[in-house]
Amino acid sequence: MRALCATDLSAASEAAIQNQTCLDCLGRIGVDEIHLVTVVPSNVHAGMPGIDFESRRQTALSKYRDVIERAGFDVETHVVRGTPHRRINGIAETIVADLVLVGSRGKSPLENRVIGSTARNLARTTVVPLVVNRIERGDDDPAPVRKHLFRHVLYATDFSENASRAFEAFSYLRHATRRATLVHVKTPKDPELTDEASAVSDRLRERAETLEEWGIETEIDVRRGDPADEILRSEAAHSPTITLVGSRGHSRMRRLLLGSVSEQVVAQADANVLLIPTSQV
Repeated sequence: MRALCATDLSAASEAAIQNQTCLDCLGRIGVDEIHLVTVVPSNVHAGMPGIDFESRRQTALSKYRDVIERAGFDVETHVVRGTPHRRINGIAETIVADLVLVGSRGKSPLENRVIGSTARNLARTTVVPLVVNRIERGDDDPAPVRKHLFRHVLYATDFSENASRAFEAFSYLRHATRRATLVHVKTPKDPELTDEASAVSDRLRERAETLEEWGIETEIDVRRGDPADEILRSEAAHSPTITLVGSRGHSRMRRLLLGSVSEQVVAQADANVLLIPTSQV
């Protein structure tokens, strides 16, 4: 598998890259090649007075490359200019990435960009699975909120085609996942029928059995209320290392629209998020 790791060269990005546990998790799911990408905003130029951007950028990338190579991965680096999420998406498509990894917090001392906004824009537009790696807020020594990326997965499903596509990610996550929590949220509009409730339980148990056959300890959490709010409450209750959700696209507008539930989870979750995009139409 080939992963693209987007970095703004901030302390938060460095914390994510140098977290050996996260690199181990990527290796367990089959990643063997990592592409480091940093995007230089169009308004930043090498000749700007007072700061040697190019030298600092190359020093940081060289350090990151050494860390990743020592962890056993093949590494390529890319320095490009433009709008971060557009260039990241473009490179992901060019190299046929299986996964994009981006930090969710942190402010770059080089480009003065907030990585959180890039993560949100990527969530709206990504064409490959996206891992949003939560980093603690902190100016001096930030660290990942969860050291393990995939050890405990909270999988949110509404039984749509989109949610089923997200469930397929367990085909590779299972090599790094020990626990899974399957959460389904009934909305006030759902029928109060015994048969309907039984069907929901049966479908959740079917998915749980699949995971348990793979050696993953699985639990079921059925809730009622607003889907995004209840998924976030489930996350708070179960403390997963990552929440797995599918985006909800709309035909040719898929690149511009993201399901409101997915968007809220990406923006507000405490743990990492793995967002699985819909198929291109």
